[in-house]
Amino acid sequence: MWMGMIYYSSDQPYENQDIKPLLSQSIDLSFLEPYLQSIAFTYNHATVSVSELGISGFIEFFIRKGTHVGVFMVLCLLLFLCFYKTYKRVRWTFLRIYAFVFTLLYAIFDEWHQSWTPNRTPYAGDVLLDGFGGILAILLLLIIHKIKNDKPNKLRKEKINIV
Repeated sequence: MWMGMIYYSSDQPYENQDIKPLLSQSIDLSFLEPYLQSIAFTYNHATVSVSELGISGFIEFFIRKGTHVGVFMVLCLLLFLCFYKTYKRVRWTFLRIYAFVFTLLYAIFDEWHQSWTPNRTPYAGDVLLDGFGGILAILLLLIIHKIKNDKPNKLRKEKINIV
């Protein structure tokens, strides 16, 4: 279902996803301009700055790129859970690798799919952002795995110290 939501989102022209009007109408972002005015960089052959995009366009850029990271982080976690529930005998390490590889493959497919969508362009930088989301998911899984495996050791040590 999550992959279907990503597919549906990538199938929408940019105009259907533009949140600049919502940002500019509902929130007065002008107070941020003095702080963000000096930030400018190039992304996909376009300048990203407040002077080029306006304050709402600048904020929208970061929301959209943050969404890439978050959505693909969730995808990687869901893929891991699917693999974990399906392949009980496979080691956690391999399940994490499989989840990450499938996340990257879907990110590549997603960018290719966008090449067929009006007013959307595929960009390898977005695949890197998606992959970063996958890496964050893997790090979260590593932390959870460590916490889960350390609890019994701490309990055993406490029992040994008590006796």
